[in-house]
Amino acid sequence: MKKKFRIDGVDNIIHIETADTFFKRFLGLMGRKKLPPSTGLLITPCNSVHMMFMRFSIDVIYLDKDMKVLKIVKNLPTWVGLSACLKAESVVEVAAGEADRLGICEGMRLVEV
Repeated sequence: MKKKFRIDGVDNIIHIETADTFFKRFLGLMGRKKLPPSTGLLITPCNSVHMMFMRFSIDVIYLDKDMKVLKIVKNLPTWVGLSACLKAESVVEVAAGEADRLGICEGMRLVEV
């Protein structure tokens, strides 16, 4: 199920699907050919990602328990990409370039609408 989120301080809306079970977290975005604009995948709990078996690069947005952006890794490449943020509680994966296009910066908060 997708939920709508607003980026605090920005008018943009992002539609986010949640991966909160072992199988959904394991599968992540593997097998998908792309993510449409203004969509993402929230993986929780999660503080690291790998890009094995991925078909497209992504931006990874690390969040704390209050959905505050701790770190953004942009354009993580397929197959060899690996990233972590040990303080993170969850991540949002969006298509490469979407973090900039949506105006997401460290310190901002995602708010469900």
